[in-house]
Amino acid sequence: MRLSVLDQSIATTGHSHREAINNTIALAEACEGFGYHRFWVSEHHSNPIIVGSAPEVLLAAIAMRTSSIRIGSAGVMLPHYSAYKVAEQFRVLDALAPGRVDLGLGRAPGSDGRTAFALNPLANERPAQFPNDVRDLMAWVSGEELPEGHRFRPVKAYPAGETSPDIWMLGSSDYGAQVAALFGLPYAFAWFFTEGRGGAEAIRLYRDNYRPSARFPEPVTGLCVWALAAETDEAARHHFASRARFRLMRDRGIFQPLEPPEVALAHDYSETERMLLARYAEDAMIGTADDVVHQICVLGESLGIDDMAIVTWAYDEQARHDSYRLIAEAFAKRGG
Repeated sequence: MRLSVLDQSIATTGHSHREAINNTIALAEACEGFGYHRFWVSEHHSNPIIVGSAPEVLLAAIAMRTSSIRIGSAGVMLPHYSAYKVAEQFRVLDALAPGRVDLGLGRAPGSDGRTAFALNPLANERPAQFPNDVRDLMAWVSGEELPEGHRFRPVKAYPAGETSPDIWMLGSSDYGAQVAALFGLPYAFAWFFTEGRGGAEAIRLYRDNYRPSARFPEPVTGLCVWALAAETDEAARHHFASRARFRLMRDRGIFQPLEPPEVALAHDYSETERMLLARYAEDAMIGTADDVVHQICVLGESLGIDDMAIVTWAYDEQARHDSYRLIAEAFAKRGG
């Protein structure tokens, strides 16, 4: 199993969105040095907290600041866009970082219905076209021919090159698993979206229905999990308080930038709220690096996962870097 990273460019209290974007680029550089296999960035829209709205642009900047780590999207929400334009964007990215680009695809809007309509006035019609769009995108990205009789068969996506991006299908339900199996693509389940609900079933469905492809003769599976490590369990729980507070408010429909942990801990919580915060901590992968890596490996081994992407939120950017470093070191020590 390989360790990777998913970053979401999180806004924090007292800091600009510009800093959140630059933090993502700096983290990519750091994680390359820590030995992570991939660095993926997410796509969200009209969201004041998760501000990475254009992964293809952010990946170009990351490509220029890294040299060996794979970089990719988690993911491009394809119903918003022309498959041909996405192919062109990722052909350019592959020219900037040959042989190390991943094109992760999703079908979810990554936003509310109004925002989806603003992105694409035909948004309500596009999800039904998703399998066809994936088929066309695969051909354009790899430089292969579209099906005989396709009206865009003469159209090619440039720049051409000796390499091409790997396409991944992402999801938090059975649908993405079925599409990935149909086209012989790697599949990553967003475990942190659902706290694992439906994950094992989606992975099993993917493997059971997998159709081998030339590039991926065997199924390739990934999970995205939320984790945070520190030198001590107490320190990890301290930094986790920012994320727990965010989640508590988010579940009430209130979206606020990540607060410093001492501020998050100082709020006057009801008994019910304290129980919820305790449950969030109990369910999360937080603690010392050895404990976190143990949880990651147990989960990965139980499902036969090939690639484990870690999502980490913390108000203190140094705490985030430390968490990724400590996890990478503990994983290497374990023999990962």
